Order: sequence, then structure tokens, then C-alpha cells
Amino acid sequence: MLTPMLASALLLLLLCRISFCQYSSDQCSWKGSGLTHEGHTRDVEQVYLRCSQGSLEWLYPTGAIIVNLRPNTVSPAAARLSVCIKPSTDSSGTNIYLDRNGKLRLLLREQDQAQGKVHCFSIQEGALFIEAIPHMDISRRITAFQYELVSDRLGTEAHSLGAPCQPCNNAEMLLAVCTNDFVARGSIKKVDREEERSSVTVEISRLYRQKTQVFVSGGVRVRRWTGRIKMPRQCGVRSGEGEFLFTGTVRFGEAWMGCAPRYKDFLRLYHEAQQQGNNPCHMDVD
Repeated sequence: MLTPMLASALLLLLLCRISFCQYSSDQCSWKGSGLTHEGHTRDVEQVYLRCSQGSLEWLYPTGAIIVNLRPNTVSPAAARLSVCIKPSTDSSGTNIYLDRNGKLRLLLREQDQAQGKVHCFSIQEGALFIEAIPHMDISRRITAFQYELVSDRLGTEAHSLGAPCQPCNNAEMLLAVCTNDFVARGSIKKVDREEERSSVTVEISRLYRQKTQVFVSGGVRVRRWTGRIKMPRQCGVRSGEGEFLFTGTVRFGEAWMGCAPRYKDFLRLYHEAQQQGNNPCHMDVD
């Protein structure tokens, strides 16, 4: 049996599909106000966000909006993308559903958003249907989140507490060097275990690539960098001697560990693949 809230959401969705929708232009981020819905709260605005990352901020929410998250290019790989959203800890005033062909599935309740945790889902699961919760006073209600489109493997597993901690196979290690947001050679100096994840402090002796400022230089005369990399707590990482090749992705400003083989093992693998002509890209390992 449908709850009154869900029945209301389905009615709004049906009205939108019949005739009452408003449409916005393609963009990376969206900021709107529910005050524009006053007097016609049955309107459901369609929002199209077509970048790999961006944000949404809905002030004083009333009625509902449908958020369509899509890549800005059309390719077969787009069907394998995941969407990750990170609500602001101040986010309130709405429930967030996934809408697939008119069928709604609850993704985040209002109280869930305040935790500020990252939630990921396949892009095939549909658009976001964001429904305002009726309040007498909406002046302090704001729904806000950041979003990123990522590959399935890096998306859903990077922030899942149940993510496997198995080592990467040879093909994954070689590909990580070519495609990950950061690639660096260094050692583990410290491991801090937080409630749901571990934060690994690393010292980098050689920085091959970084998409954003994950690792900070020690100065012009010091050719070393330091930084912190996140990973699921159950992976059991610990500090110790030896050099590693750290690879991974940056999600919402935080670095998450991907493949991290011992550097000597990676070096052997790289040279073997080079001799066989199987390296997906070149890396200066001298």
C-alpha cells in the first residue's frame, strides 16, 4: 500500500509527465528556489546536469524537481557510469528518490542527508526525484549536494563499506597508471583509523601525476611530497617499510586508494609487459 507521501510524489510525477513541467537549460550546477513554486506547487521542474561533476542547491523547497544527471558526451561507456552524490550536512527539507520510468525508489530521507555521507548508484537506475516535505516554515530549509559521475568500479566501491580489499590483478595495475587521478611512488608513514574508514598518511618520493592537489610539496629544495589517502577501514592497511606505487581516484576533494602494489613488484610487471608489447601506456620508471 502506498504511503500518503509516496502517493503524493507519484501524483507529482504523473502531472509532470502529462503537462505541468518546467524545463531548464543544460548546466553543471543548479541553484533554484521553491518560492517560484508558490501558488502552483504541482509544477515539477526538470533540471539537466551534463558535467562530470557539479552541485545542486534548492532553497526553500516546495513541490518537487527531477534532476537528470548525464555525461556531456554520448558513448557506449556512458551506460556503465555511476552517479555519486554527497549531501551537505545542512541539507534538509526533502526526501530524495530514484525515478526510473515513473517508478520511485527511496534513496535518501531528510535525516539521512544530514550525515553528509556519499551515496552512489548506477546511472541506469534513473533520475533523482526530489520531493519537498511540507512544512509550515520553509525559510530555513535548503537541499544541497555535490555530484560526480564516475566509472562503475571506482564509483560504487570507492565509498562502500563492503568494498573488497583484494589486490588488483596485473591488467588492472597497468591500466591504473594510465587512467587514475593520481600516480605516485612512496611509503606509508601513518595510519589513522576513523569510524568507517582509514586515513593513510604517505610520503612521496616521485610524483608521476595528480589531478588535484592531493600531495603537497615540501618546498623547492625538498623533492618530496606528503598527502593523505582514504580507504575502507576493513582493508587493514598498516605503516611499514618499503616503497609502493599509489594509484587512485579523487572523490569530492578526497583521495581514495586504488591499486597500491609494492613498487618492486610493479616494476617487474611493467618491464615484462613492455617486453611483450602489452603496456597500455608509457611510464618513466628510470
